[in-house]
Amino acid sequence: MGESLQPSLLAGFDLSAPLPGIANMARELPVARVVIDSAVPHLDRPFDYLVPADLDAAAQPGVRVKVRFGGQELGGFLTERLGHSDPGIKLQPLRAVVSPEVVLSAPVLATARAVAERYAGGVWDVLRAAVPARMARMETEKPSESGPAAADNPPGEPGDHLLAEYHGGTEYARALRAGKSPRAVLSAVPNRPGDWPALLLEAAELVLASGRGVLIVVPDARDLARLCLTLDDHLGSKGYARLSAEDGATPRYRNFLRVARGQARLVVGTRNAAFAPVKDLGLAIIWDDADSSHAEPRAPYHHAREVLLLRCGIEDAGLLLAAPGRSAEAQRLIRSGWAQELEAERRLLRAHAPRVIAASDEFEAERDPLLHAARLPAAAWREAKAALAHGPVLVQVARTGFMPALRCERCRTPARCTACNGPLALGDARGAPACSWCGLVAHDWSCVECGFMRLRAASIGADRTAEELGRAFPNINVVAATGAKPLHSVPDTPALVVATPGAEPVAANGYAAVLLLDGDRMMAREGLRTGEEVLNRWMGAACLARGRDGTKDRPGGGTVVVAGDPSESMRALVRFDAAAYAQSELDERRALGLPPAVRTAMVKGPAATTDKFISALEIDQEVRRHGPVLLDEGEHRWLLFFSYAQGPAVTAALRALRARFSAAKEPIVSIRIDPDGIL
Repeated sequence: MGESLQPSLLAGFDLSAPLPGIANMARELPVARVVIDSAVPHLDRPFDYLVPADLDAAAQPGVRVKVRFGGQELGGFLTERLGHSDPGIKLQPLRAVVSPEVVLSAPVLATARAVAERYAGGVWDVLRAAVPARMARMETEKPSESGPAAADNPPGEPGDHLLAEYHGGTEYARALRAGKSPRAVLSAVPNRPGDWPALLLEAAELVLASGRGVLIVVPDARDLARLCLTLDDHLGSKGYARLSAEDGATPRYRNFLRVARGQARLVVGTRNAAFAPVKDLGLAIIWDDADSSHAEPRAPYHHAREVLLLRCGIEDAGLLLAAPGRSAEAQRLIRSGWAQELEAERRLLRAHAPRVIAASDEFEAERDPLLHAARLPAAAWREAKAALAHGPVLVQVARTGFMPALRCERCRTPARCTACNGPLALGDARGAPACSWCGLVAHDWSCVECGFMRLRAASIGADRTAEELGRAFPNINVVAATGAKPLHSVPDTPALVVATPGAEPVAANGYAAVLLLDGDRMMAREGLRTGEEVLNRWMGAACLARGRDGTKDRPGGGTVVVAGDPSESMRALVRFDAAAYAQSELDERRALGLPPAVRTAMVKGPAATTDKFISALEIDQEVRRHGPVLLDEGEHRWLLFFSYAQGPAVTAALRALRARFSAAKEPIVSIRIDPDGIL
């Protein structure tokens, strides 16, 4: 077993005659190498099986198979056919070929292995995300039911007017059209024709015209719906394949088969669409790579941006990282020379970006003596009132719910449940406070510190904000949009749209004004990336506002008001310059030896096992080790800091040691590479 080919176990046997116990074995390439369905670390390697003659035709690389392993029948993927296996091993035959559909292509398998190596995880965990669950009925549908082949829907002649607005954009477009694989990072100018979906489509059409495939990954259903509207208008609904878990298992597998069969050369989708088996991939595009939705919540916790970086290297494809702002990781790619920056002229940006007002600047503070206590600063009130005469107004708040957190009115002690110690919250204006964990209603609550029996809001959610704004603007429609109550778009009529970060709907002609409330509350969260994340959320909402100057297709006069204490993130928003902020963050983190200037690993598990694991880890002495930190329930956490050059050796050592511990039946430790939210 393993990847190297050694002297054949079958050497000396006449393959025209059946081996003892094996009847009618395949004559050519009789050994099938299989990745089995197992998340056990020490089983994270391929296993060899013999191919019976009756399965010879169907047992091709990339198909699903059933095998016998450890006394049970397991699923898996056949990855390659070989003429021989390692010596001294008795091979079992394949039990069955589940389907003749080739669902795992060689480039996707190579990417899955690279992702597992980078994130110190298992290959099967990656393949579980890469290949959707089988829907057998979809494999027997007629081709016409699955949509026409890409050749039946050729893209029109691509233009380059949107990319040409950026320095280096014209050369980038020419390289794509010529079949080359350039790599670039771009902060999108808002309020351009078709906005960012049209920009991504333009880049995609250049590559499609060269005869290659394109893959576009977006963070969530809202962005996917917006992109698909543009694609439907230009290519038709059958001109591309859409891959999203939210669409359901059957539509997702139907579209996956279209891609695997080469019937769709343009693929769009969320996170796991980064593994789509696009034939002859020429360009991968990721929109808003700083959005947390791009991170996989299951092991090995990979990020779609890193998946595409690895895949482009494997398949020699181009890459475009486009966003309303700029992540520190994207800025590092520019500084390292791996990607070029497509930068918009400041003149163009000033004309099409909205005017940004900081409610906390000296001028506004002098005009608003109650600024320090106001939920809605005077500047926000003034701009909202004026904007509602011309169109909708977006109000971004930090939290969902009515009052998602409560405190004692007298001593400000957080209100906790007497049964489970969970936080108390208020669901509406008439109800009683209840525990957010166990649901127990706290009718007779009293503070454990001072005995006081009255509560106050520690924070105000979207529902309470909507209620307050409804009273303040009695004749205006108030709409709430949150992750639990999604709303993708709103009409171009006066309305107050209250939304949480990432759930803001798109207005038909842009918002007349955008109010960014709760800035202090958002910035108060401890973490290395807090400022970067808040700026990205602000930029995403600000780009939904109308531009300062109007166009023939879209009115102007858009305004953004941001509330909160002055910060570097707020100053970057006022300048509409996320790239400069990302560069300053990167420089500071490089000086401090923090990510993304360096890479990190978090090892967590039972205290004794985790400490033993770290002690047995054989890595370069220059790798910084910090820990242990005692967590709840007797767990320890260790952090490792290492350079990008040390990365392959460190992750390989982590994988190998976890496999050793697994084989010895030691408790499993959790390993997360480059995790967010721990610093």
